[in-house]
Amino acid sequence: MRALPDVMLEPLVRAALLEDLGRAGDLTTDAIIPADATATVRLVARDPGVVAGTDLARLAWTLLDPRVQVRIDRPDGSRVTPGEVIGEATGPARALLTGERVGLNLLGHLSGIATATARLADAIAHTSASVCCTRKTTPGLRAVEKAAVRAGGGSNHRFGLDDAVLVKDNHVAVAGSVTAAVRLARAEVGHLVKIECEVDTLDQLRELLEVGADAVLLDNMTPQELREAVALVDGRMITEASGRVDETTIVPIAEAGVDLISVGRLTHSAAVLDVGLDHVG
Repeated sequence: MRALPDVMLEPLVRAALLEDLGRAGDLTTDAIIPADATATVRLVARDPGVVAGTDLARLAWTLLDPRVQVRIDRPDGSRVTPGEVIGEATGPARALLTGERVGLNLLGHLSGIATATARLADAIAHTSASVCCTRKTTPGLRAVEKAAVRAGGGSNHRFGLDDAVLVKDNHVAVAGSVTAAVRLARAEVGHLVKIECEVDTLDQLRELLEVGADAVLLDNMTPQELREAVALVDGRMITEASGRVDETTIVPIAEAGVDLISVGRLTHSAAVLDVGLDHVG
């Protein structure tokens, strides 16, 4: 998969390192490990899953000391089994030990997101639906969390408030109707900006079909309601389902025929993938 450039990743890793180093640096490592000591360590998967965040793990070491050499054996998007080596780093031992926790935190968190995405994507692979994420991301980590979703076989929703219009239920409530909200949005944004509108009922969907939009967010509908909604839309706009989606509910939602299924828990509740750091020399 396409990697994000280091210029986007470095500020995230640098901030995490500065938080960990505090005001006096790594007291433990600097007291115990000679400045000229070198070592080799391996990133090893403890659980089965999908890898994401390897470039951030690499930067957690190379920002501390550019002499560290990192080799990634299982790049982002790779599926791993327990005991499988994800990568290896060799260089000054102080840098390897000081950057360990930041690297593992980021790698484990993002690999957890990729793994959670893959589970859902695998569950609906027999349908034409795709899993996508939301804006329910960790502040400051949106770009890398959304990259982790892609690594797991999912797709991305909008990245922020400025790259698409999503008319939500509260917008409709204040504007007075679906029609009013969509017309106001269309009059304001440029011709390249897509408009999606959330609807809670089939009556709202019928209203939206009259005014027109690029996509519809079918919120908290039952599989039967989703099937009716897909039939009503009949290919005139992209259909997206959301609300209470997990491994137990996603299959009937996908089989209803929607194009996309958005899942907030991918980024706000995914369990960390356990990755360890083993000293090998």
